[in-house]
Amino acid sequence: MELNDLYRDVILDHNRRPRNFGGLDSADASVEGFNPMCGDRLTLRLRISDDAISDIRFEGQGCAISTASASLMTEAVKGKSRAEAMQLFERVHRLLTDDAAAVGEELGKLAALSGVREYPARVKCASLCWHTLSSALQASGSHIAPVSTE
Repeated sequence: MELNDLYRDVILDHNRRPRNFGGLDSADASVEGFNPMCGDRLTLRLRISDDAISDIRFEGQGCAISTASASLMTEAVKGKSRAEAMQLFERVHRLLTDDAAAVGEELGKLAALSGVREYPARVKCASLCWHTLSSALQASGSHIAPVSTE
């Protein structure tokens, strides 16, 4: 399967059936993300146990890329330590913004997000949830100000 086919199939699947979508009671962090360029909005909630993400959920509305990216992200970071999740954030950020970034098999389904680079106006749609995650990990234990990808 070619990367373009993978991109399309994974994005469509995760948009139609987002994983980890919904509320999360007793969250350690709740952060709102907003992309004023297109109106994508999400609330990310996560629970931290022993410095690892034991549960993560998102709610909101956005385009197919925004929803799919959030769904893929929640699957990828659940069970990871803060440090591992931040390393994954950095890796995905490079994947989305650096044309020279290698996709790499270690990214699994997240590799599908590399297709977003072909649509520069959509990079912020795909990265909104990741920036929101970064803010949540840096401030878990409190509700912090909304994140914007202006």
